Amino acid sequence: MNSGKVLLGLLAGVAVGGILGILFAPDKGSATRKSITKKGNDYVDELGEKFNGFIDSITTKTEHVKQEAMNMVDKGRQEANHLADRGKQKMDEASASFISKM
Repeated sequence: MNSGKVLLGLLAGVAVGGILGILFAPDKGSATRKSITKKGNDYVDELGEKFNGFIDSITTKTEHVKQEAMNMVDKGRQEANHLADRGKQKMDEASASFISKM
């Protein structure tokens, strides 16, 4: 699910809840405002926690991808060195063979 849509849905829910709370509030205005403020703060805190969890998740995944890429580069480098060594060895053998035939 797109995180932008989740955020938009959450904000719309907070707005609708606040409006309905004001319209149907059995308490005095000051008590209702305090209740709405507290609920809004709770939603903000919850949203902050989810956002931090999202950022932590992205950071973890990025680090994992970075490590995998470094492992692939190291493996490629080792393979390239191995192939270069084999090529040098074959060239040395071919040179030695050619020189011995002369």
